[in-house]
Amino acid sequence: MTEEWKMNVAERIRRLPEYLFGRLNASKHQMRVAGVDVIDLGMGNPLDAPPAEVVEKLCQAARNPRNHRYSDSAGVLNLRREVAKLYSKRYGVALDPAEEVVAVIGSKEGFSHLCLALMGPGDTAVVGDPYFPVHVYAVALAGANVINVPLGADQAFLERVRHVVEHLYPRPKCLILNYPHNPTAMTVDSVAFFEAVVRLARRTGIYVIHDFVYGRTCFDGYTAPSLMQADGAKDVGVEFITMSKPYNMAGWRIGFCVGNAEMIRALVTIKGYYDYGIFQPIQIAGIIALRHCDGAVAAQAETYRRRRDVVVDGLRRVGWEVEPPRAGMFVWARVPEKHLAGQGTIDFSLRLLEQAEVAVAPGRAFGENGEGCVRIALVENELRLKQAIRQIGRALNKPAKAPSASRVRRKRRPAIRGD
Repeated sequence: MTEEWKMNVAERIRRLPEYLFGRLNASKHQMRVAGVDVIDLGMGNPLDAPPAEVVEKLCQAARNPRNHRYSDSAGVLNLRREVAKLYSKRYGVALDPAEEVVAVIGSKEGFSHLCLALMGPGDTAVVGDPYFPVHVYAVALAGANVINVPLGADQAFLERVRHVVEHLYPRPKCLILNYPHNPTAMTVDSVAFFEAVVRLARRTGIYVIHDFVYGRTCFDGYTAPSLMQADGAKDVGVEFITMSKPYNMAGWRIGFCVGNAEMIRALVTIKGYYDYGIFQPIQIAGIIALRHCDGAVAAQAETYRRRRDVVVDGLRRVGWEVEPPRAGMFVWARVPEKHLAGQGTIDFSLRLLEQAEVAVAPGRAFGENGEGCVRIALVENELRLKQAIRQIGRALNKPAKAPSASRVRRKRRPAIRGD
């Protein structure tokens, strides 16, 4: 008898942490197949439209046969020039578009490939907890290790990082930051924080990678500082921005990495082996967005601010203590113990999905320190968000039941889509 064939995946796959969204996504899919109108606030996937002139430019550029050839994997130079202009105008930072800017197929791809370019077996990255999952998964896929420290945006956080860097052998190679933060919406008050980061990096010899994808989605007069504004930042690190959130171009997959020329060169080298760049009409449309759509970015931030207020006010009426975020597209909320009813946030989120027909992201999926909280994405319009809060409130007033992946109510509510 011949031995049964068995798939033997690579070690890098086996080293990946458990994907804690799996059960939730499977239940959500099952309910939708059954016709249930699930209000999905679990993923930061914008439903709003990109600026009309950007879409029009995409269509125009797509009609030109020359734009359907392979593109430069680093991005067309005119697009990178617009990114440099954005940093000069908004942050007072000078960037060389040829050496210090690279276009990436969304910041997630760029970050993952940068980890592959910078780290390998035996290397370690320091990441705050809670964390955005790719900040851990991409390091693991590169074969490196992660050390988590409790998240913060102050000197105490940097002291925790310093202690790890100075006492771990071999020394960690990279510090991964993300402000405004996903999932917690934590923000940095001023450039002074990044000045301290740069001093720490110079003293210890670590690289800094800053995920800045929510940097232009700010409210209440707050302006998020850029790592690049810190004196000497380009000597030690890079920063990722994206067109996904400010311009509602999430599915277009276009973002940028800026900063240290050697780190940028390493990323460009990896990308040269892995991809042929972004579809050129998308890059051409991106030039129009960066040149002419600052007003649309501000309007979208105001839309998120109004939605934030709806969710925060609604959750407070349900009995939750919620701090309104001043940036990003999420509300990070601690669930009262009486509503958790002894459950962890994975089971609690499944319970909300089944009993309220509302999907939220469980805090535990973002690290151990996320337990007890949920992340609510502000992707639906205000009426739809009010509906979601009403359904959550009704569900929480019922006795808690253990979630069941097989129990699906087959009823449909009409979707409310208008703002």
